[in-house]
Formats: sequence, C-alpha cells, structure tokens
Amino acid sequence: MSGANCSSLSQFGLIRFSGDDAQTFLHNQLSCDVAALASSGSTYGAYCTPKGRMLASFLLWRSDQGYFMQLPSSLREPIQKQLSKFILRSKVKAADASGDWTLIGLAGKDAAALAQRAIGQAPQAEHGVAHTLDVTVIRLPGDRFEIAAAKDKAPRVLEALAAGAEKTTQEYWDWLDIKAGIPTILPATQEAFVPQMVNLDLIGGVSFEKGCYPGQEIVARMHYRGTLKQRMYLANVPGSDRPQPGDKLYSPAFGEQASGTIVNVAPSPDGGFDTLSVIQIASADQGDVRWKSPTGPALKLLALPYRST
Repeated sequence: MSGANCSSLSQFGLIRFSGDDAQTFLHNQLSCDVAALASSGSTYGAYCTPKGRMLASFLLWRSDQGYFMQLPSSLREPIQKQLSKFILRSKVKAADASGDWTLIGLAGKDAAALAQRAIGQAPQAEHGVAHTLDVTVIRLPGDRFEIAAAKDKAPRVLEALAAGAEKTTQEYWDWLDIKAGIPTILPATQEAFVPQMVNLDLIGGVSFEKGCYPGQEIVARMHYRGTLKQRMYLANVPGSDRPQPGDKLYSPAFGEQASGTIVNVAPSPDGGFDTLSVIQIASADQGDVRWKSPTGPALKLLALPYRST
C-alpha cells in the first residue's frame, strides 16, 4: 500500500438536520453531546430505543448548513423517518443529503500532507473538522480523513487526490474502521446492543452528563452500576468462509448458548476476516471463542487501539 490511499464511501448516506431547533432536537434524541459540538468538531453517537438498544450508530458534524448525520445507506431512510416522527412542531427539517455530497476516505502516512495539498485543509486533532465553501474535511481515528465534497466540486477533489493516492475499495475502508475499533450498526444488528457493548462510550459517543434521550436511563444505569457483561473485541476469523454481521459466537462456559455476536466484518490483508465482535467478557478472558458453533473456527483476539476493559 502506498503512502496514501483513497476510497469512495458510497456505502454511507447523509441526513441533514436544519432549522432553529435542530441542536436541541438532536441533543434530546441522541447519545452524544450535540450541544457541545462545535463546527470545528465531529463525534460518534447512537440513536437508541427507549430500552437503550441501538437503532443506529453514526458520525455527526455541523456546518453553517446544519447538522450532518452519516450512517449506512441501508439505514438512512428508516432512521430519518423514525427521527422525523418526533420533530412535531419543532423548527427542524430532516432531509436526505446523500445526493448532494460525495464522500471520500483518505488514509495512510501521507494522508494529512495530501489533504493539505489537495484541499488546503487537514485538521490536526482527532475528530477535528475544517470547512471550505464546498468541502468539509474530518480527521478520524487511525490517522484517517473523510472528505465530504459538494457534487459539483467532487471531480476536482478526486483529481487532486488521485495524483498522490492509490485508489482502494470500500471494503478496505471498512477494514480500517474495524482496526480502529469503530462499530457500525447494520440492519442485521439493530436493537442487539446497548452503546457500551460496542465500546461507544470509549470512543466519545456517549455523554453521561447530558439529560434525557431515548434509552438514557438504561445506558446510565449500566455505566454507574457497573453491570456491563459484554464488550466489543477485535478478532480474526481464519479461513475463506466469510462471517456475517449478526452471526453468533460460542465459548465453553456457555455451552450451546451464544456468548457473542459479530458486529462488522472485512477481509484481512493478512488472511481470513477481521471482525468487531461483542463477546461476554468472561468468555474473552478465557480466550476460547468460536464462530457458528461451540466447535466452530476459533477466533484470534487482537489488540484494539484503545483500552476496552
């Protein structure tokens, strides 16, 4: 892999929230601290059911055009519809912005220098955001950048990036998210986890200081009472058979009862498939976790880039 690589991120959709009440509305619906989000920052977060189960995970940023929520394209429409039910008389408009922007991922040791040359902006701090008239640049964990370029500007941005970056696939970007320990909720895993199970509290996606939002009581109770029994782990599954999000995991202590669930999967450059998997902490500590059945392929647990226990 060269010093920089770029990927099309068309696997994601965008919802734009605008209007005088957009900040208050989102702050009261999402797990992250929307009120504290400046135009120079971004955050991960969750949208939960009243029982604290995640309907979606997302990346959120703001500009003078409003708040932008990025999530898998497969969830954009249902989440937009669900949130819109609660707008009522608030001065908020939720709109599909997916067609207005081209999303590009930029990674590698030379990514910052390339972003600076191509766009004139490369935020220094993780989750930092820089805006030009028609391009937003976000610095993500793992020395990566996401570029949201207005459709008419995108060809020029892509041309400038192509001069210094190798083109890679969407799956490669998904793998980078996995290696960075960033979970993505998909249709197969909706309502399967509370935010802490997928480490969202460890990557800044949960505020325990803010007031009520759907599921807040459950999320807060788990935090303050220390009742969390599952966490998300990085693991490799050997072989050529591809695991799928939502697949169950097993371990000796739980017998035929599942002890975990696969969250995200991507091919590993080193062979097999790297996964983010929610696993019973006790099972992970024992080190014997298997895919599909108690006698299935054994997972090799790998180190996350942040402390998970």
